[in-house]
Amino acid sequence: MYTSRQIALSFLALGLAVPVQAAPVSYTLAKTVALGAPDRWDYVVFDPDTKRVYIAHGDRVTVVDAQSGVIVGEVGGIAGGTHGVAISVATGQGFTDDGGNGKAVAFNLKTLKVTRQIAADLDADAMTFDKVTGHVFVIEGDPGAISVIDPATNSVAATIKVGEKLEYGASDDRGMIYVAGEANSDLVQINAHTNTVVAHWATPDCASPHGLAIDKVARRLFMGCINSVMMVVDADTGRIVAKLAIGKGSDAVAFDPNRKRVFSSNGADGTITIYQQTSPDAYAALTPVVTAVSGRTMSVDPSSGRLFVAAADTDPSPTPGGYRKKHPGTLKLLMFDPLP
Repeated sequence: MYTSRQIALSFLALGLAVPVQAAPVSYTLAKTVALGAPDRWDYVVFDPDTKRVYIAHGDRVTVVDAQSGVIVGEVGGIAGGTHGVAISVATGQGFTDDGGNGKAVAFNLKTLKVTRQIAADLDADAMTFDKVTGHVFVIEGDPGAISVIDPATNSVAATIKVGEKLEYGASDDRGMIYVAGEANSDLVQINAHTNTVVAHWATPDCASPHGLAIDKVARRLFMGCINSVMMVVDADTGRIVAKLAIGKGSDAVAFDPNRKRVFSSNGADGTITIYQQTSPDAYAALTPVVTAVSGRTMSVDPSSGRLFVAAADTDPSPTPGGYRKKHPGTLKLLMFDPLP
């Protein structure tokens, strides 16, 4: 676990201002849910309407009850591998992707059975649902495109050509979609009504942005970067309002609107970096949560404050700087609760 001095030194090394240290906040491991094989996983998505956690898990999506930790079932048979998940409660459907085969996959929320496969593009990856339009935005990483799915017809309503490799996305539920532009180290703003790119906002101190979350009230975006920096960006102007130090190997960012906390899951360190939002432009570092090395994706339940992290047991790499070796069949969902 990091000390206040270590956090301060990490800021100074990055040329960032050291924030005022807030009172320590503790999270405790409440449940561990064994997910097992396959050994590949990607995004973890908590949905407040169904109160379930959806884990992209190899050729399936594993669905877990967010309170009890019981595995509800699986959306299976997706040969090209799943990555993102989006939920359309109005149509009773969930959506994931078959990234290897360039498809979006619709499934029934009650039965978890696949109901439709929709042609998208190769490397279909993250997904975000927009409440204003009711559309699902399928972010296709390598092609630099977004397929817009209308759940009412389960068809592609539009294709947005962004022009660079993309990572995660977020909706403000006011008609704007934001996407991390990995290739150009920028933040892309998209009009969800017209399905057009509105702006590319440069974030020059952010290398290879991945995770993205939004504070819909204060209008702030939080984007995690692989150079251990989180950018805080004004969602209306693109102005960078803060640069925060985070751990290594960040692949997901989450925001708890009830507690005003922003999180980065750091797979290389096996930690979750936490900041308390004291104002829209000011953030105080809290004590990081120790998770497990490989725990790079996460989500949060704003109602309970519970954090969900997917991780597997690993051994050190046999070569310096290489990837750690996963223990087969050890993937698990870790649930952390905030202490009063």
